[in-house]
Amino acid sequence: MRYAREHKAAVREKIVATAAAAFRERGIDGIGVADVMRRAGLTHGGFYSHFDSKEALVRAAVAEGFRQGRLRAGRDAGKTLEQLVRSYLSRDHRDQPGTGCPAAAFVGEIARRPGKTRDAFALPIDRMVGLVEGMLPGRASAARRRTARGIAALLVGTLQLARAARDAEAADGFLQAGIAAALALAKK
Repeated sequence: MRYAREHKAAVREKIVATAAAAFRERGIDGIGVADVMRRAGLTHGGFYSHFDSKEALVRAAVAEGFRQGRLRAGRDAGKTLEQLVRSYLSRDHRDQPGTGCPAAAFVGEIARRPGKTRDAFALPIDRMVGLVEGMLPGRASAARRRTARGIAALLVGTLQLARAARDAEAADGFLQAGIAAALALAKK
Protein backbone atom coordinates (compact mmCIF):
# COMPACT_ATOMS: atom_id res chain seq x y z
CA MET A 1 0.00 0.00 0.00
CA ARG A 2 1.35 3.42 -0.95
CA TYR A 3 1.01 6.33 1.42
CA ALA A 4 0.25 9.89 0.40
CA ARG A 5 3.16 12.34 0.26
CA GLU A 6 1.71 14.17 3.24
CA HIS A 7 1.91 10.99 5.29
CA LYS A 8 5.53 10.40 4.33
CA ALA A 9 6.39 14.02 5.15
CA ALA A 10 4.64 13.74 8.53
CA VAL A 11 6.53 10.54 9.35
CA ARG A 12 9.82 12.17 8.38
CA GLU A 13 9.04 15.16 10.62
CA LYS A 14 8.27 12.79 13.49
CA ILE A 15 11.59 10.98 13.00
CA VAL A 16 13.52 14.27 12.85
CA ALA A 17 11.81 15.69 15.96
CA THR A 18 12.44 12.46 17.85
CA ALA A 19 16.08 12.37 16.75
CA ALA A 20 16.62 16.04 17.62
CA ALA A 21 15.55 15.38 21.21
CA ALA A 22 17.28 12.00 21.51
CA PHE A 23 20.61 13.23 20.12
CA ARG A 24 20.58 16.25 22.46
CA GLU A 25 19.75 13.98 25.38
CA ARG A 26 22.14 11.09 24.73
CA GLY A 27 24.62 12.41 22.18
CA ILE A 28 24.84 11.65 18.49
CA ASP A 29 26.86 8.51 19.05
CA GLY A 30 24.90 7.65 22.20
CA ILE A 31 21.80 6.54 20.33
CA GLY A 32 21.38 4.51 17.18
CA VAL A 33 18.92 4.67 14.34
CA ALA A 34 16.96 1.69 15.69
CA ASP A 35 16.47 3.48 19.02
CA VAL A 36 15.38 6.70 17.32
CA MET A 37 12.85 4.81 15.24
CA ARG A 38 11.58 2.92 18.29
CA ARG A 39 11.16 6.20 20.20
CA ALA A 40 9.22 7.54 17.23
CA GLY A 41 6.95 4.48 17.36
CA LEU A 42 8.24 3.17 14.03
CA THR A 43 10.19 0.19 12.81
CA HIS A 44 13.86 0.37 11.95
CA GLY A 45 13.17 -0.91 8.45
CA GLY A 46 11.37 2.26 7.43
CA PHE A 47 14.31 4.53 8.18
CA TYR A 48 15.96 4.30 4.76
CA SER A 49 12.85 5.36 2.91
CA HIS A 50 13.36 8.75 4.61
CA PHE A 51 17.15 9.10 4.97
CA ASP A 52 20.24 7.87 3.14
CA SER A 53 22.20 7.47 6.36
CA LYS A 54 22.33 8.29 10.04
CA GLU A 55 24.49 11.28 9.11
CA ALA A 56 21.65 12.68 6.96
CA LEU A 57 19.37 12.30 9.99
CA VAL A 58 21.95 14.05 12.18
CA ARG A 59 21.97 17.04 9.80
CA ALA A 60 18.17 17.21 9.82
CA ALA A 61 18.07 16.85 13.63
CA VAL A 62 20.64 19.64 14.08
CA ALA A 63 18.54 21.96 11.90
CA GLU A 64 15.38 21.03 13.83
CA GLY A 65 17.08 21.60 17.17
CA PHE A 66 18.16 25.07 16.14
CA ARG A 67 14.71 25.81 14.69
CA GLN A 68 13.34 25.22 18.19
CA GLY A 69 16.08 27.45 19.60
CA ARG A 70 15.65 29.14 22.94
CA LEU A 71 17.44 32.32 21.91
CA ARG A 72 15.43 32.86 18.75
CA ALA A 73 12.15 32.15 20.52
CA GLY A 74 13.10 34.62 23.24
CA ARG A 75 14.05 37.30 20.74
CA ASP A 76 10.82 36.75 18.85
CA ALA A 77 8.93 37.13 22.15
CA GLY A 78 10.59 40.54 22.65
CA LYS A 79 12.99 39.57 25.43
CA THR A 80 16.06 41.68 26.11
CA LEU A 81 19.58 40.30 25.75
CA GLU A 82 19.83 40.06 29.54
CA GLN A 83 16.61 38.03 29.68
CA LEU A 84 17.90 35.75 26.93
CA VAL A 85 21.21 35.21 28.71
CA ARG A 86 19.42 34.39 31.98
CA SER A 87 17.03 32.01 30.21
CA TYR A 88 19.83 30.27 28.33
CA LEU A 89 21.93 29.89 31.48
CA SER A 90 19.06 28.71 33.66
CA ARG A 91 18.72 25.56 35.74
CA ASP A 92 15.77 24.55 33.56
CA HIS A 93 17.86 24.71 30.37
CA ARG A 94 20.76 22.95 32.07
CA ASP A 95 18.53 20.13 33.30
CA GLN A 96 16.59 19.62 30.04
CA PRO A 97 19.18 18.80 27.36
CA GLY A 98 16.62 16.98 25.21
CA THR A 99 14.77 20.23 24.61
CA GLY A 100 17.76 22.52 24.97
CA CYS A 101 20.17 24.24 22.64
CA PRO A 102 21.81 21.90 20.13
CA ALA A 103 24.98 24.01 20.18
CA ALA A 104 25.70 23.02 23.78
CA ALA A 105 24.55 19.45 23.20
CA PHE A 106 26.49 18.78 19.99
CA VAL A 107 29.54 21.04 19.84
CA GLY A 108 31.96 18.44 21.20
CA GLU A 109 30.75 15.80 18.76
CA ILE A 110 30.30 17.97 15.67
CA ALA A 111 34.04 18.59 15.32
CA ARG A 112 34.47 14.87 14.61
CA ARG A 113 31.62 14.61 12.08
CA PRO A 114 31.94 14.77 8.27
CA GLY A 115 32.25 18.18 6.60
CA LYS A 116 28.61 18.34 5.46
CA THR A 117 27.45 17.86 9.04
CA ARG A 118 29.89 20.48 10.36
CA ASP A 119 28.58 22.84 7.67
CA ALA A 120 24.98 22.12 8.75
CA PHE A 121 26.00 23.08 12.29
CA ALA A 122 28.00 26.17 11.32
CA LEU A 123 25.16 28.03 9.62
CA PRO A 124 22.83 28.08 12.66
CA ILE A 125 25.81 29.02 14.87
CA ASP A 126 26.38 32.01 12.60
CA ARG A 127 22.69 32.87 12.98
CA MET A 128 23.00 32.56 16.77
CA VAL A 129 25.94 34.97 16.73
CA GLY A 130 23.98 37.31 14.45
CA LEU A 131 21.00 37.23 16.79
CA VAL A 132 23.21 38.25 19.74
CA GLU A 133 24.99 40.84 17.59
CA GLY A 134 21.67 42.43 16.65
CA MET A 135 20.78 42.87 20.31
CA LEU A 136 24.03 44.57 21.33
CA PRO A 137 24.18 48.33 21.75
CA GLY A 138 25.50 50.30 18.78
CA ARG A 139 29.16 49.80 18.05
CA ALA A 140 31.25 49.40 14.96
CA SER A 141 30.13 46.27 13.17
CA ALA A 142 33.40 44.35 13.61
CA ALA A 143 33.46 45.05 17.35
CA ARG A 144 29.83 43.98 17.77
CA ARG A 145 30.48 40.76 15.83
CA ARG A 146 33.52 39.96 17.98
CA THR A 147 31.56 40.60 21.18
CA ALA A 148 28.63 38.52 19.92
CA ARG A 149 30.96 35.60 19.17
CA GLY A 150 32.40 35.89 22.66
CA ILE A 151 28.94 35.89 24.25
CA ALA A 152 27.76 32.93 22.16
CA ALA A 153 30.90 30.95 23.04
CA LEU A 154 30.49 31.86 26.69
CA LEU A 155 26.85 30.75 26.73
CA VAL A 156 27.51 27.41 25.05
CA GLY A 157 30.62 26.64 27.09
CA THR A 158 29.02 27.66 30.36
CA LEU A 159 26.01 25.44 29.75
CA GLN A 160 28.28 22.50 28.92
CA LEU A 161 30.31 22.98 32.09
CA ALA A 162 27.18 23.36 34.22
CA ARG A 163 25.83 20.11 32.79
CA ALA A 164 29.12 18.33 33.47
CA ALA A 165 29.55 19.64 37.03
CA ARG A 166 29.75 17.04 39.77
CA ASP A 167 27.12 18.63 41.97
CA ALA A 168 24.33 21.22 41.94
CA GLU A 169 26.39 23.83 43.79
CA ALA A 170 29.17 23.74 41.20
CA ALA A 171 26.65 23.67 38.34
CA ASP A 172 24.82 26.70 39.72
CA GLY A 173 28.16 28.44 40.23
CA PHE A 174 29.01 28.00 36.55
CA LEU A 175 25.60 29.35 35.52
CA GLN A 176 25.88 32.43 37.73
CA ALA A 177 29.46 33.15 36.63
CA GLY A 178 28.46 32.75 32.99
CA ILE A 179 25.54 35.14 33.37
CA ALA A 180 27.78 37.76 34.98
CA ALA A 181 30.48 37.37 32.34
CA ALA A 182 28.06 37.49 29.38
CA LEU A 183 26.32 40.59 30.71
CA ALA A 184 29.67 42.27 31.38
CA LEU A 185 30.75 41.54 27.80
CA ALA A 186 27.49 42.93 26.46
CA LYS A 187 28.04 46.24 28.29
CA LYS A 188 31.60 46.81 27.04
